[in-house]
Amino acid sequence: MQSTYLSRSLFGCTRISLISVAVLVGTMVLPAKGTAQQTGDSQQSASPPESSGMAEHAGKPTSLREVIQEADQRNPQIAASFHAWQASRNVPRQVSALPETQLSVQQFSVGSPRPFAGYSNSDFAYIGFGASQDIPYPGKRQLRASIAEHEAASMEAQTDSVRRTVVGNLKMVYFRLAYIQQTLGVLQRSDELLNQVQDASEARYRVGQGNQQDVLKAQLQHTKILQQIAHHHQEEGLLEAQIKQVLGRPQESANIVAETLTIRRLPYSAAELLQKAREQNPDVRSKQASIRRQETQVELAHKNFRPDFNVQYTYEHTGSQTRDYYMATFGIRLPNRGRQKAELAEAQENQERARQELDAESQRVLAEVQQQFVRAKTSEDRLKIYSDGLVPQSEATFQSALSAYQSNKQDFESLLSGFLDVLNLDLEYRNELVEHESALAELERLTGMDLP
Repeated sequence: MQSTYLSRSLFGCTRISLISVAVLVGTMVLPAKGTAQQTGDSQQSASPPESSGMAEHAGKPTSLREVIQEADQRNPQIAASFHAWQASRNVPRQVSALPETQLSVQQFSVGSPRPFAGYSNSDFAYIGFGASQDIPYPGKRQLRASIAEHEAASMEAQTDSVRRTVVGNLKMVYFRLAYIQQTLGVLQRSDELLNQVQDASEARYRVGQGNQQDVLKAQLQHTKILQQIAHHHQEEGLLEAQIKQVLGRPQESANIVAETLTIRRLPYSAAELLQKAREQNPDVRSKQASIRRQETQVELAHKNFRPDFNVQYTYEHTGSQTRDYYMATFGIRLPNRGRQKAELAEAQENQERARQELDAESQRVLAEVQQQFVRAKTSEDRLKIYSDGLVPQSEATFQSALSAYQSNKQDFESLLSGFLDVLNLDLEYRNELVEHESALAELERLTGMDLP
């Protein structure tokens, strides 16, 4: 309801200005015609034809939801991060598996380097087949798998962070594009208004009621608006190129038309948003998974002080005159305690580093949430001031200046100043709306949730 009221108040200023200036034109340019003819001209001037710039945006708008869905499906950064996470999910099975089994074939000759020499006439010649298997100390493989699982959880959170960063940046550009496209229409309509004001000043100058300076000021302001329109067209093209890049679209594809911006109310308090950030922020979750990984790494470093084992079995086939040999071997690999102490110290330092990084990241995120909350709330107050105060006040001032100018009681500069106030406050309101929606988009990224 509030958004509808703001929109009506905003566009009402332009419509009233059109009618008011049209009345001025009808009064000054056509003084010889009757009252009925003047009224007809005023009504006709109140509905200016659609300019070519507005016609460019007459296509079906692409909603923000559709743009985000397309980015989820086609953005290469999101896709690359997703595949990195999927790859990390296969690591636990690798590190928890037993070491590779080693198979061997032996041939022992007697009396000659030739293979199988003395095989039939010596008790020592044989052909052997063996297998060897390393066995880590119980618990080591499970700890290595746990470390890899925590790393995969961290990668999952990083994937979510990459997606939310891409979507957040996309929202910023989309909001800015909506602002540029909407203000292009405002500038074009204002330029048509100014042309009528300029005609009125020229008409008064011709009948001796005005001066040439008024005409020149109107022409100067007309040129300034044309410059703004050209700048808006340039920025519109740059923003569309950015959006197409994020969406993976060809640059020569059709132009993007943004939806009309409407204000969204922030339904959460600062405390609620801070709690959401602690629980759901993907960067914080990634750091928490890193801490769990380092804690498990410390546990594994303690476990590495335990020895590993090796088992071997060999079958040796001799000549027919002797029996075959069978040999089983059990080995113990003792760890180097000096090296393991250094590994444990490294793991403990990395654990403390991870804790400090989590604390720093949490503080950064919470500070940003608080800043964006203040920004959004302050912007809401400013939008209310614009809609309930500045915009209607500027319109009333313009109407007063217009009446005084019609009765030759006020100069053209006051009329032009009132016109510029209406235009500038309209643009400022729309820019403030972009700032408000951008703050909400940042809060969505920081808290890991979507605001209604």
